Amino acid sequence: MNVLTGKSIQWSFANGPMAGTTIQHTFHDDGSVTWTILDGAHKGATAREKPCGAVQLNDNTIVVSYLAASGHTLTVALNLEDRRMSGFASSDKEWSAMSGTFEMIESR
Repeated sequence: MNVLTGKSIQWSFANGPMAGTTIQHTFHDDGSVTWTILDGAHKGATAREKPCGAVQLNDNTIVVSYLAASGHTLTVALNLEDRRMSGFASSDKEWSAMSGTFEMIESR
């Protein structure tokens, strides 16, 4: 089950390959996620990816993971208490640790 269904989150990466970039993720009823890059060199890029999973580990932690059509996987742990995130992006050739902050921007 995806605990983020119907919600949108803006993730701002502080380091890693997407440092300085904010990406909005919107989680849909069918288990997919739409991501849109809001700033930086790839501003306006968007795609809908399926499947996407999110599980709530405890009152303060949600883990999100999805495989993009490009072959890249993103897995991120969201700390609901301090709005910080840490995660990993990978492909068949690269692996990167990433961190930053996030903001819930919409809920049904």
